[in-house]
Amino acid sequence: MAIEVRPATVFADVETIVGPKRPDASVCWCLSYRLTSSKENQALTGPARGAKVRELVTQDPPPGVLAYDSDEVVGWAGVHPRADTSFATNRKIPHVDDLDVWSVWCIRVRPGHRGQGISHHLLAGAVEFARDQGAPAIEGYPVDNDGAKVDLTMAYVGTKGLFEKAGFSKAADTASVLNGFPRVLMRLDLR
Repeated sequence: MAIEVRPATVFADVETIVGPKRPDASVCWCLSYRLTSSKENQALTGPARGAKVRELVTQDPPPGVLAYDSDEVVGWAGVHPRADTSFATNRKIPHVDDLDVWSVWCIRVRPGHRGQGISHHLLAGAVEFARDQGAPAIEGYPVDNDGAKVDLTMAYVGTKGLFEKAGFSKAADTASVLNGFPRVLMRLDLR
């Protein structure tokens, strides 16, 4: 298996990973953190969520990266400048400093491809993507689960261990809790 991570510029591939099974469903589409306004996030329902993602994949930079095994899309990581996400104003996730950092907030691997290390490829690809875009640093907000099992529906934020293996260091505690686990702010300097 040779995993390649590329910018998320193909809408159909993003839809394969984060889109709903039913077109009218109001699933996340990985927009909950990507949009800067909770009002906009709540207003976008059903097909409008997919239309917003279709718009985002045409922008420079696109909203994340995709992992491919040959030509099959197998994973997604949402990564973008923090200023363009809800983390810019999130009161539970602190700002460490005034750098224009990037955030990686979602790592998803397709069923049938999990347990093969693809999340590690996705996180490494998100780091390289941010670096290529000139980001001075990149942050993630994973759970500090201390090795305990994280429910699959909540595992999208990653774990502290995953980020540590990618070279990130804990920069701060947060006031956010997910699936009963505290979230920590992990950071990697890209300069």
